[in-house]
Amino acid sequence: MNAVAAPGSMRLGKSALYIAGSALLFLTQGLGMNLASANLAQVQGSLSATSVEAAWLAAAYMAPNVSLSAALVKIRAQYGLRRFAEIGIVGFVIASLMNVFVSDLHSAVVVRFISGIAAAPMSTLGFLYMLEAFPPARKLTVALALALTCTTLAAPITRLISPELIEIGQWHGLYTLEMALALIALPIIYLLPLTPVPHAKVIQRADILSYLLLAVGFGCVAVVLVMGRLYWWFEAPWLGMLLALSVVTLTAVVLIELNREQPLIDIRWLASREIVHFAAVLLIFRLVASEQSAIATNFYQLLGLQYDQLATLYWIILASSLGGGLLCAALMKPGHADAVHVLALGMLAAGAYMDSHATSLTRPEQMYVSQALVAAGTALFLPPAMARGFTAALAKGPSYILSFIVVFLFTQSIGGLMGSAAFGTFVTLREKFHANILAEQIVLSNPLVAQRIGQLSGAYAKAIVDRALLNGEGVALLGQTITREANILAYNDAFLLAAIIALFALAVLLIQIAVKQLARHDPDIVPAATS
Repeated sequence: MNAVAAPGSMRLGKSALYIAGSALLFLTQGLGMNLASANLAQVQGSLSATSVEAAWLAAAYMAPNVSLSAALVKIRAQYGLRRFAEIGIVGFVIASLMNVFVSDLHSAVVVRFISGIAAAPMSTLGFLYMLEAFPPARKLTVALALALTCTTLAAPITRLISPELIEIGQWHGLYTLEMALALIALPIIYLLPLTPVPHAKVIQRADILSYLLLAVGFGCVAVVLVMGRLYWWFEAPWLGMLLALSVVTLTAVVLIELNREQPLIDIRWLASREIVHFAAVLLIFRLVASEQSAIATNFYQLLGLQYDQLATLYWIILASSLGGGLLCAALMKPGHADAVHVLALGMLAAGAYMDSHATSLTRPEQMYVSQALVAAGTALFLPPAMARGFTAALAKGPSYILSFIVVFLFTQSIGGLMGSAAFGTFVTLREKFHANILAEQIVLSNPLVAQRIGQLSGAYAKAIVDRALLNGEGVALLGQTITREANILAYNDAFLLAAIIALFALAVLLIQIAVKQLARHDPDIVPAATS
């Protein structure tokens, strides 16, 4: 009996090692991506950069990262998993070590660009190690759910550990941790090999041209989405030039791929109704999921809250993400995808709506429940959607896997940037609207306004004797208050918009479920219902 139990326990222990290795790889890659973007305000001084200039760090990282995973699929198929894993982790270690030599903004941008290239294999390796830990029957259910859950953990962990790292040494303190994690991951790749797959010569010369054009197009879109809101969309001509270049290069990719017998990306399949629907679902999800990263985080900064004041909230977000991922893994069974999506969208809509009632007195304690709902809903939604798309790609054949990965990466990387850009722009526009409305109501002849100005200027009464100057200070402070309240109202509008989008997606999903149920009883209604 012991002899029978021993192999089972050995397999269980080996699976646990692969799961731990996958989590470490995801955490290493996620921290590398988030440490700079989450702490731009803190590190820009050490880099001698303004807030707008510091945003180029995020743009430099995302420009190559959004498209590189598409090329890695064929590279992995031609040269093998082991060589791919070894070269990928060594490249990431070298990129992490380069952070030691960062001394100013220019060197930091160059290193972030290289890091964006080096980090692309890390997320792929994280997925592969998680899939390796499970038998084939659970790879697209439990393994996929756990892998995607791991991708959500780096953001809250980044904000939990950032204060201590910044105190150690600003930029170098942040990336000393990434370097340490990369060095820990290095031996894991060599000690825990992945199951080898047959090699095949799949890379063609035309693939190189197609990928380079794809990389330029996606890279230009990524830069525009990151920087457009900061330079403002219609004010900087170079933003339009980048968009025009992206249109030209991506159009060239489409024309080339449509006329190839063995295309890098199957454009016709991507344009099918099923895949367009799948991409739209993922884009809407990324837009709603941006509520936590693009709206709530900036709202905390507006209120002047620091990471140490938000620690409990981020612990709750981390626990909710884990809980949502584990619940999704338990529910990942055939026929449960629609129910999981209904639950996820309901949680996202409820959390965003609860946040839309914030005031200047709102503190993290009032957002514990809402942000927990958003975190859990985010972790619940993605795995069933990806499993469904991956199954559709597998049904078509192995050559369609790359096309599916391009769709998934586009919706997640570019979709996430689109969410941040859209909500950031929406907040800016709504702030101007609310500021004008509030300013119209500020009339100095109003006794309440005059009393408020007197109260605000009272703090300077001992230092400023001149009455006119004292009133001027009061008016300036009242203007700052108006701007703050206008911003809070704008963020409330953004929260409400996220809730409306989630409710709209939920309504569409419920209609589709109802149509499916009716189709089971009356097949004749399917063409009319799906036309």
